[in-house]
Amino acid sequence: MTVRTLYLDEGRVHLIDQTLLPSRYEVIEIKSVDQMWEAIRALRVRGAPAIGIAAAFGVWIAVRDSQSNDPVRDALQAADHLATSRPTAVNLFWALDRMRRIVSEHCDETDGKPLREAVLKEAQAMLAEDAQICREIGRHGASLLHDGSSILTHCNAGGLAASEYGTALAPVYWALEHDRKMIQVYADETRPLLQGARLTAWELSQAGIGVTLICDNMAGVVMAQGKVDMVIVGTDRVAANGDFANKIGTYTVAVLAREHNIPFYVAAPLSSVDMTLANGSQIPIEERPAEEVTHIAGKSIAPSNIRVYNPAFDVTPHRFVTAFITEKGIVRPPFGQGFHTLFEQMNQGA
Repeated sequence: MTVRTLYLDEGRVHLIDQTLLPSRYEVIEIKSVDQMWEAIRALRVRGAPAIGIAAAFGVWIAVRDSQSNDPVRDALQAADHLATSRPTAVNLFWALDRMRRIVSEHCDETDGKPLREAVLKEAQAMLAEDAQICREIGRHGASLLHDGSSILTHCNAGGLAASEYGTALAPVYWALEHDRKMIQVYADETRPLLQGARLTAWELSQAGIGVTLICDNMAGVVMAQGKVDMVIVGTDRVAANGDFANKIGTYTVAVLAREHNIPFYVAAPLSSVDMTLANGSQIPIEERPAEEVTHIAGKSIAPSNIRVYNPAFDVTPHRFVTAFITEKGIVRPPFGQGFHTLFEQMNQGA
């Protein structure tokens, strides 16, 4: 990617307004906690890693602009508010918990400057860490690809969903940049908000990577015709057993991949793995406004007052997953054991 999804410039937080792509590329400045909440909720910034980082910078904005004699309280209130923006992506809550820990270390201070510096340092560290994590996901995932591989992906889990490489598209970027492998990508349009058509197709085109856009209901035909070697998707939350939530329609793609004997991979930073949840039935699923289904680009495409069911995510059972591609390596079944081992190694500093 040649663009930065979210960045800090001279003490000001900027992000790409992804609701405007691909027709307009616009970077907006986020000036308040409420504006950051709205940006996350309205999908101006989206993708599990990116919204976690965005929320962290939202807490910093609260501390930066605090006019009270209790900036710690302001920071914690901002964290609680930002946590209500979207319910499914665990990275949001993981990032805010990190910020709360930093804030709690400064509870007894009367000078707000150390708190501001500590919160900013942590947010910047998360941004840098994410870039490195995505590159490691790319490095490990690229080992699964060969020159001429053809990948199907659903929704957008590329650079726009993180700080740089992204997750599901990271192996593609790594393979091109480091291994000089030429990879083809089939991108599902991803109704109802068309993140595949608007975002994945745009960023891959920007990077000079061959991409073919298809409607969601064409995935089975593309697989049956032998046009796809594998599926790689991202995720917003993974349960301890390997069940995972991703953009609505992912479950369908996984079932089709199984039927056609096509490997199905999930690219995920370990921060997306929620070991407190035994299985996918415990993952909270966000429901979005009906207008996202009944309208496209502001134009109605359905009868007025029609009932609409609009879950933003579905949960794919772990039995459909070939492997998870993480920054620490590729995890194969049994996933619970594999995740546990990686977390143990991380805790031991391995």
